Amino acid sequence: MNRLLTPILLLLSFWCSAQLPAGDTARLVQIIDARKLALKKTPGGQTLQILSGNVKLRQGTVLFDCDSCVINQAANVFEAYGRVHINDSDTAHIYSNTLRYLIDRRIAYFRGAVRMSDGQATLTTAELDYDMNTRIGDYRNGGKLVNKKSVLTSREGTYFADTRDVYFKKNVVLKDPAYDLKADSLLYNTGLQTTRFISPTFIKDSSGRVIRTTEGFYDLRGGNANFTQRTTIEDGALTVTGDQIANDDAAGVVQIRGRGVLKDTAKGLSILANEIFVNKKTEAFLATEKPLMIVKQEKDSIYITADTLFSARLSDLTRLHDSLNRFDTLKAGDSTNRYFEAFRNVRIFTDSVQAVSDSLFYNFRDSTFKLFQNPIVWSQGSQITGDTIHLFTRNKQAEKVHVFNNSFLVKQVEPGYYNQVSSRRMDSYFIEGVIDSVRARGQAQSIYYMQDDDSAYTGINQSKSEIMDVYFKKGDLNKVVFRSDVDGTLWPIQQKSPAEMRLENFRWLETRRPKTKYELFGF
Repeated sequence: MNRLLTPILLLLSFWCSAQLPAGDTARLVQIIDARKLALKKTPGGQTLQILSGNVKLRQGTVLFDCDSCVINQAANVFEAYGRVHINDSDTAHIYSNTLRYLIDRRIAYFRGAVRMSDGQATLTTAELDYDMNTRIGDYRNGGKLVNKKSVLTSREGTYFADTRDVYFKKNVVLKDPAYDLKADSLLYNTGLQTTRFISPTFIKDSSGRVIRTTEGFYDLRGGNANFTQRTTIEDGALTVTGDQIANDDAAGVVQIRGRGVLKDTAKGLSILANEIFVNKKTEAFLATEKPLMIVKQEKDSIYITADTLFSARLSDLTRLHDSLNRFDTLKAGDSTNRYFEAFRNVRIFTDSVQAVSDSLFYNFRDSTFKLFQNPIVWSQGSQITGDTIHLFTRNKQAEKVHVFNNSFLVKQVEPGYYNQVSSRRMDSYFIEGVIDSVRARGQAQSIYYMQDDDSAYTGINQSKSEIMDVYFKKGDLNKVVFRSDVDGTLWPIQQKSPAEMRLENFRWLETRRPKTKYELFGF
């Protein structure tokens, strides 16, 4: 047959026999080229067209190439063999050993060494079913997607050529120089290199950070992630958990919403709150919406709540204020290089000491709580108030308390009966978390109920002195020593009612005292 006439004859033959109803010309298949043509009758009386040698076909904007092709006009099917290639509008290129194509339905079944590329990523599999109408391909017997340095494998998958999305299912594994990922199901966009999580997913990056999630979005190139179901991120000593987590690796910022938990094992800190912001570069965090901080220790952990909690490096604070050089040697990894502040409705609980105030500042370097605006500290049965209170701790237990202006110490000895000490300045000292002694200075006053050896009350001592020392025994007032001129009265116990024995500014605030750590949670 004349080489120049072959394409024309083939085109005319196929055009006449494979033509679809009028108005559906997009489904016509045209024969562009072939070196040989043969016709063969089947036992059923059908005529097969056998094309070979550089076969080229077209259906609408789709081009087909292969070594040989068998066309069954009656069944509206053709089968292609050897170096099969489909170019789907330059959106996707698919290669395979064989192809079975349903002409009227525009569905292709690729078998053997299947390779599909969108110009950026390449999918390889043994078998692929591809719908030309929707430009969606499916594999069910294992596949591998390579996108630059990322390699993603799964048992099953669905490729959406128009959007470049791939839905991977069953035994999904993604390997990249920067991270490894395992999941049961995963949505991946080859163009944007973004991943959407729709099942339990495990991610471990090159730094050792581990992410466990079930739902969310991750930009693998930019490091931005938004997890919308319960998620945990383990990053060295820092672990964060929350119902929603937004992560920006470039900025080093993490936002946690809904039942948030932050744990820093290196610093012995845990934060619980409904909203937590973390800056990993500065090691700062801000917690709001019912925040709770737990400072871990061997026996008596410290629990703190407030409307807002903030913590950062102490060295950054001192540089910010251009102040004391004694903190210049602090380093980022030093567990004492930290402070935290609490604002509004501050409450503190330990087994030995409890406190409330409007705000506080805590320095990990010297383990000091500074309480401001109506602070109250309780130790055993004693209550301490003043304008400002500094609570010093050692080994996470109260060591001493300094009270400035309007200092007041009160202890209930019986319902309605109170031992009291007031002064401008008051320094209290503790042994193993139990109050041992108090020095009151500046217009010091006291009222205390005296007892005999049988613990019976014998009188009431009401005294004034510029300086007085108060000593306790097992947390109970034992004696008062006056260090300057004293002006006092000893009242018979029957002569004064409890209501009369009150120093100026007396307040008994036991109802505000946190009784247990569980009162602080409030979730």
